[in-house]
Amino acid sequence: MDDIFDLTIIGGGPSGLYAAYYAGFRGLKVKIVDSLEELGGQVTALYPEKYIYDVAGFPKILAKDLVRNLVEQAFQYHPTCCLNERTERIHLVDKMYEIVTQKNRHKTRSILLTTGVGVFKPKPIPVRGVERFEGKGLAYFVPDIKHYAGKNVLIVGGGNSAVDWALNLEPLAAAITLVHRRDVFRAHERSVEQLKASTVKLKLFYEVKELRGTSHVETAVLVNNKTQAENVIPVEEVLACLGFESTVGPLAQWGLQLDANMIVVNTRMETNLLGIYAAGDVATYPGKVKLISSGFGEAAIAVNHAATFLNPGTRLSPGHSSNQSR
Repeated sequence: MDDIFDLTIIGGGPSGLYAAYYAGFRGLKVKIVDSLEELGGQVTALYPEKYIYDVAGFPKILAKDLVRNLVEQAFQYHPTCCLNERTERIHLVDKMYEIVTQKNRHKTRSILLTTGVGVFKPKPIPVRGVERFEGKGLAYFVPDIKHYAGKNVLIVGGGNSAVDWALNLEPLAAAITLVHRRDVFRAHERSVEQLKASTVKLKLFYEVKELRGTSHVETAVLVNNKTQAENVIPVEEVLACLGFESTVGPLAQWGLQLDANMIVVNTRMETNLLGIYAAGDVATYPGKVKLISSGFGEAAIAVNHAATFLNPGTRLSPGHSSNQSR
């Protein structure tokens, strides 16, 4: 832990992994620190088996495959990687930052924050008693898509996650019912069109009133929020996709300028603290769009400006990677 790194990236999701690659490409000594046990951030933790359609160069790609490719790309330059380390505070000591986790202290000349939405937890179904079925038919994540093969599945929600999982599980499950409390979806229009053309049974203006079963979910009681009519359906698995509650955690105490739990940056991806940058979902600026693809661009911008901060004589743009030999 006494080694001094040029750039320490806090957050090992897609933006952080691409930043690690790009920083290595620029000749920087890089370290990744992440609180999770695996690289990939939310992509690995929440939807490894889901297809992603809006990453340049891939008509579609499984989330876990995207992460695997990003890891392979980043580790060409052999960054140091410290997993299962939650960053608690940072100190500026003798023109150098010290990052303190629950395990170690890391010394670095600059920092890039790619922590995504921060500390997050799923929003539960707002019904008393459903928590007793967690791990017994009720889930918020899909670590293994094969778990749903041949089963009657109830999906709760109307956003991208609910719609995407309904479409992804349709070929495997025996039957899928999607419950949404209204008839307007927050998901991408094209995905909603596909959903309406699929075999997924839509229960619009319905909500979950109760989950029933002994040692495992067996039935769900649905209630129409307009007529109050109830409908009891057999289910074997329930997937709640109601979004997540997130906080920036200890990051809020570091002196960074924040706006609604996001870090304010300028066009160089610089924060208000010298030598600290941010990219990906945690960063905000006028016109911000939260996409994996925009996070990649922000990571490259941050790394290039970090390179000139660390070495004022170096060029901001290194040219195209295809013009350089390794």
